[in-house]
Amino acid sequence: MPKVKGRTRARAGISRGAFSWCLFDWANSPFPTVVVTFVFAAYFTEGIVGDSVRGTALWGNALALSGLAIAFLGPILGAFADAHGQRKPWLLVASAITVVACGLLWTAEPQSAYVVHTLVLVVVANTAFELGMVFYNAMLPELVSRDRLGRLSGWAWGLGYAGGLVCLVVALFGLVRAEPPPFGLDPDNAEPVRAVAVLVSIWFIVFAWPLFAFVPDGKAHPFRKPLRKGWRQLRRTLGALRGHATIVRFLIARMFFIDGLNTLFAFGGIFAAGTFGMTLTEVLYFGVALNVTAGVGAFAFAWVDDWLGAKRTLIICLCGLLIAGIAALLAPTVEWFWGAGLIVGIFIGPTQSASRSLMARLTPRKQATEMFGLFALSGRVTAFAGPALVGWVTLAMDSQRWGMATIYVFFVVGLILLLPLKDEK
Repeated sequence: MPKVKGRTRARAGISRGAFSWCLFDWANSPFPTVVVTFVFAAYFTEGIVGDSVRGTALWGNALALSGLAIAFLGPILGAFADAHGQRKPWLLVASAITVVACGLLWTAEPQSAYVVHTLVLVVVANTAFELGMVFYNAMLPELVSRDRLGRLSGWAWGLGYAGGLVCLVVALFGLVRAEPPPFGLDPDNAEPVRAVAVLVSIWFIVFAWPLFAFVPDGKAHPFRKPLRKGWRQLRRTLGALRGHATIVRFLIARMFFIDGLNTLFAFGGIFAAGTFGMTLTEVLYFGVALNVTAGVGAFAFAWVDDWLGAKRTLIICLCGLLIAGIAALLAPTVEWFWGAGLIVGIFIGPTQSASRSLMARLTPRKQATEMFGLFALSGRVTAFAGPALVGWVTLAMDSQRWGMATIYVFFVVGLILLLPLKDEK
């Protein structure tokens, strides 16, 4: 009986619940877009560290540390959440930590004394953000039928890129380039740039609440029972992965290509500023344009995902990322870099959304959060490798181009592992 009631409630609220779920992507996407990739990444290397090469290495090491924490905690918390029966309380805690740590980046002044201070806040905020995505992604299979998973996942990613785009525009014209700066902000102390972190936190709060209000959730069980049951279930799942050969192969393939994609995100703004001499404002313009093409790609490939299947969609996108990405890496001029970079954006969104929809199709529903914890693990267990490798090679070769070149090795390996994967259709 409880199962029937749960299904009836989910179906009754599917339209509002699905939209609210998608809106959460709009709410949280400015954090990776504005803070991790563009504004604060570039501000940290150029404004706080004052050395693009050393700043790149430090930023990479911080994200690598965050990746290790996510890899360890993701499956464990996912198992606890499945045993607990609800996902929204766990997502609420992770979101609150992200909002607070991100807002505190306002205190990161443009002085070398704030290097460690800034990196600690970034590690905390990024770890909480990614752990929140474990619980968020696990809600997907309960919202729509299997033949529409690709569309809902793609629409959410597309809405997320739109959110990142709008927030970037607000940050650019409302804070960074505003003359005079609003609220009496002092440009000499980088306050308009630092205020961007506060904007992202407020944005998150304003647009995230519908998920917690309208998306259906399971029935909660007493907390002690989930802890014991979660540990047992996680051990059983890890021991039984041999019986899920398709899931294991996909997770290994994703471990490589998503590491490359996350590294590309983390260092895109740094590379643009350091190699092509783009100012922070120019990096923001590039970020706006990149989010436009990424959003278009995510929306367009949402139908392709349900039509051709998530595996084929991933293969198409990884090939596109390789070709356009290498063109951006070898770009002789900033105009060439712009053109190639915008093409890269087309394939970024569908790579992420198709990965999520493929996992949702392959995953047993009763283990959704736990499996998406392993999904997060696959994206983070080697997350230290990409940023660390970029940082080390950049230092060793004294060249950002050589450092960024290591990213495409991850794409190639992931593509090779993905090709023999049994098609989910």
